[in-house]
Amino acid sequence: MNPARSIPDIVVDLLKQLATLVRSEAQLARVEASEKIAHVAGALGLVVGGAVLLIPALVVLLEAAVSALQERGLAAPLAALVVGGTVLVIGLILLGVGVSRLKVRGLVPDRTIEQLQRDASMARKQMRNDDDGVKRAA
Repeated sequence: MNPARSIPDIVVDLLKQLATLVRSEAQLARVEASEKIAHVAGALGLVVGGAVLLIPALVVLLEAAVSALQERGLAAPLAALVVGGTVLVIGLILLGVGVSRLKVRGLVPDRTIEQLQRDASMARKQMRNDDDGVKRAA
């Protein structure tokens, strides 16, 4: 560092570095948000595709289960109620688990926040070091 630099030069340099830092952090936040959105969109596409293929298969299997219960002597309405009630409970459990995994905290740009915290800590340390240098020079 050049000890002959004036305070206005130091302030100008600080402002330039701060502007560069803010631009870099904003770019990092945009990239991270894009990655998170792409991840969620891809996951939702797979869920929709899987659901479209599984629904007809599930209907056929449920009809087979109702028929099997009827063959074992259960009345048709009771067999349908047993199978439908069981599937309803399983579906509600799966829905609850899925909703809990789509919470907003999964979309928070964690790396950007950590980087901003490190930058703020570094800036505080640098300001303390600059303050010590100014006091010694005075």
